[in-house]
Amino acid sequence: MLLEVEKVQKTYASASGPVTILNGVSFQMNAGETLALTGESGSGKSTLLHIAAGLEAFDAGSVRVGGTDLAQMNEPARAALRRDILSVVFQQFNLIPSLNVAANIAFQARLAGRVDPDWIATLTERLGLQDFAGQYPEQLSGGQQQRVAIGRALAARPKLVLADEPTGNLDEATGDAVMDLLLDLVASSNAGLLMVTHSERLAARLDRRLHLRRGALAP
Repeated sequence: MLLEVEKVQKTYASASGPVTILNGVSFQMNAGETLALTGESGSGKSTLLHIAAGLEAFDAGSVRVGGTDLAQMNEPARAALRRDILSVVFQQFNLIPSLNVAANIAFQARLAGRVDPDWIATLTERLGLQDFAGQYPEQLSGGQQQRVAIGRALAARPKLVLADEPTGNLDEATGDAVMDLLLDLVASSNAGLLMVTHSERLAARLDRRLHLRRGALAP
């Protein structure tokens, strides 16, 4: 089992009292599986993704990645998990401005000590970035930056890719092209994919879908 989420609870404090964001969410993912997470804004999708990545704490329940319980890990251990086991594709790209395209793509793989020049070259070519390797993020379009973010996430050959609205800032045609590449490259590396999306059309392309409504999984 690649990802196990069991009865996860998450509450935020507010001026009017506690607000429940996640209310007993449970699901599992197998290796190589693609899973869409849908729901209205504020339903807890991104929070759940961040919890699965070890980026956000939760109040109750359990989350295991590759059998490792996140609640039993300190922050350095969770950072090592993100370096070695999983990768996150953020909606806002989060590229490093001082690094060019080639260095951004290789960044996580270098941290993990798993730089494979042939694989990185394949990713760069498949993502259509070979002519932009020496450019910097500010010189790229939004679609190109998203391709770099996907390349960075896959360069270290993670077991699990967590993607938060990876096409949310792109026009439909560019978004479809990015989605084609993401699914193809994830399949090529036999990684699991958990993707937050508002798009029913994109969600239908994944193996299965979970729908969040008011912090709980809809039947």
